[in-house]
Amino acid sequence: MDTIVQVAGLRKVYGATIAVDEVSFEVKEGEIFGMVGPNGAGKTTTIECLEGLRKPDAGTVRVLGVDPQREGQTLCLRTGMQLQQSNLPDRMKVWEALDLYASFYPKAADWKELLVQLGLEEKRNAPFAKLSGGQKQRLFIALALLPDPQLVFLDELTTGLDPQARHAIWDLVRDVRAKGKTVLLTTHFMEEAERLCDRVAILDHGRIVALDTPAALVRSLGVEERVVFSLDGSLPAGFAKALSGTVRLEVEGERVTVHAMNGRKTPLVSEVVGLLSAQGIPFRDLRTEQPNLEDVFLSLTGRQMRE
Repeated sequence: MDTIVQVAGLRKVYGATIAVDEVSFEVKEGEIFGMVGPNGAGKTTTIECLEGLRKPDAGTVRVLGVDPQREGQTLCLRTGMQLQQSNLPDRMKVWEALDLYASFYPKAADWKELLVQLGLEEKRNAPFAKLSGGQKQRLFIALALLPDPQLVFLDELTTGLDPQARHAIWDLVRDVRAKGKTVLLTTHFMEEAERLCDRVAILDHGRIVALDTPAALVRSLGVEERVVFSLDGSLPAGFAKALSGTVRLEVEGERVTVHAMNGRKTPLVSEVVGLLSAQGIPFRDLRTEQPNLEDVFLSLTGRQMRE
C-alpha cells in the first residue's frame, strides 16, 4: 500500500501559541485516517498545512508526492477539500454551485451523477439558504469530489448535525472510500472516529499522543469492561476489595462505575450483582459497557473543559 501523505516534524506557531509541535505521521492509500483531539489541539492547523492553506514554520509535508506550498495548484487538481468553515451565497442553487465548481477543473467528475449519488437530486433547484445542515454537508462533499480526487480532506464534517444526518454522512464517507479514494478527516466525535477510521491520531497541545487503529488504542487502556449502576446510599468500605481480580472503582454522586482490568477470569457483572445482593445493597439502572475510543481520549487528554 502506497504512502500518499508524509508529515515529519511539522511545527506551526502563532505568536506565543504553539499550534502544532513536531507532528509526524503517514497516511496510506485507500484508508480513512482520522485526527481527533480537544478544541485547540492543532487538528485544523495540521490539515490546513497539508492542504497548502497554511505555511508550516518547520518540518516537511508531502501530499501525493508534492510540497503543498510549492505545487499547490497541481495538488488542487488531485485533492478534494471540505473546510471546517464553508459557505455559499444564500441564493445560489445547488446545481449552479456544482456547475460553477466543475468549471474549475479540466477533468471534473460529472456533477449530475454526484447530485444523484449524494441524494441531492430533489434539491437541484433549491437555494443554498433553504438547505438543511445535512444537505449542506452533502453538497460540500459533492464539491470536494468534483476534481475526482485521489485524496479527500474532511474537516469537522458532522459538527452541528443531528444523529440521523450524521449517520447518513458516515455512509457517504464509506462510499467515498469504496470508490478508491483516500480520506483524511478531523473530528471531535469519538464515535465517528471509531466507526469510520482505519487509524486514528489523537492530538493534544499540538502533539500526537497516540496513533493506531481504534481497536488497538482501546486495548492499550488495559480495561476489559465496566459495570455501571446507581445507588440511593453509599457503598460499604472494602466493596472493591471484595471483588476478585483487579478493579477500579469510580463514584460520581449516585453513579458507581466498576472498571475491570485485563486478565480477569470471571464475568464482572455477575460478581458485582452477587456482591450487591449478598450485602443487601439496593441498586438500580445497572448495565455493562465496553471500553471505547472516548475512554482512550479522556485517559490521554484529561476531562477538563477547554476553550
